Amino acid sequence: MADFSADRPCRILSLDGGGAKGFYSLGVLREIEGMAKCPLHEKFDLIFGTSTGAIIAALLALGKTVKEINDLYEAHVPTVMQRKGRAEKSAALKALGDQIFKQGMFTDMKTAVGVVTTRWVIERPMIFKTSIEQAHGRMGTFSPGFGVRVSDAVQASCSAFPFFDRKTVKTDKGDLIELIDGGYCANNPTLYAIADAIMALKLPPEHLRVVSVGVGVYPSPNNPGSAPPDGRRNF
Repeated sequence: MADFSADRPCRILSLDGGGAKGFYSLGVLREIEGMAKCPLHEKFDLIFGTSTGAIIAALLALGKTVKEINDLYEAHVPTVMQRKGRAEKSAALKALGDQIFKQGMFTDMKTAVGVVTTRWVIERPMIFKTSIEQAHGRMGTFSPGFGVRVSDAVQASCSAFPFFDRKTVKTDKGDLIELIDGGYCANNPTLYAIADAIMALKLPPEHLRVVSVGVGVYPSPNNPGSAPPDGRRNF
């Protein structure tokens, strides 16, 4: 990573979960990309995402433009969301993830990322990262993305149980870990990204610049006077 300072701050992009509302995030990102006049992986040093935000974060970090990602969303999101039942939705999500990301690994990323998932049993975060510089400890055993394919990590971040099946991944250490949607821990992953910058990269807060793109909070259809539980209705 670069040597960060007040004049060259660490630029962080944080992308919320929110299913098809990821189209809103893409609209904002298209404007940012237009102002930056370059692919966003060249502008941001850390890109964190949860659920639909994880899809976008991973694609940006692999070098896709916002228009390319938007085109993928328009072509494929309906094919997943229109499926009936948990098993069909999960199968469609897997097929789509494998089609888009293929055998891509976290070592293929062009900038540092964080794909947020939740461990099913202990309800704690498991964040797939690219760089050992992002590690908060256990440097000797760090491996990008725990050796898991990008497709599998992103599928896990999107697996909003019970709408989708839980996702089991196998790390390069041979561990089988059952995961669900990252929104159960942090639908907005900004604090996790800031923790990487401050605790792992050892940067002072004044050396950070953060863009957090949310998808809004909407009243629950069952109770118009209340907001939905954070992270419980994601894709």
